[in-house]
Amino acid sequence: MLMPSIFGENLLDDFFDFDYPRRALRTPSASANGLMKTDIKEKKDLYELHINLPGVKKEDIQAELKDGYLTISATHGASNDEKDEDGTYIRRERYFGTASRSFYVGEDVTQEDIKAKYTDGVLKVRIPKVDPKKPEVEEKKFIAIEG
Repeated sequence: MLMPSIFGENLLDDFFDFDYPRRALRTPSASANGLMKTDIKEKKDLYELHINLPGVKKEDIQAELKDGYLTISATHGASNDEKDEDGTYIRRERYFGTASRSFYVGEDVTQEDIKAKYTDGVLKVRIPKVDPKKPEVEEKKFIAIEG
């Protein structure tokens, strides 16, 4: 039976997921679902990051500073079970999984310098501007050679 189509696509394909081979090429990613989208604002003495983490619990967010990189990781609804007590899912559009972003903040920023607050699905991170430490230049000492 032929079903009506608009612009060459069957109206029920999305509902019943008949176009699986095509859908595999356009799998939603974390950023496509609004997760981890980030605004960075530069102020006089600091940088302020606003990171979207809708539906993520505070305890599922981790921030790590290593080698000058600040990495923010979030786990959202880590349920991989396709069936629950009410039945089997036909389609799932909500994002489930882990996402992370890394930002270079400099080698001189310490963990104590960075402040973070999570409210209403937005993680706000404040990173102070730190002047890089100048490497200490060792004064060369020469030994006089007599001859």
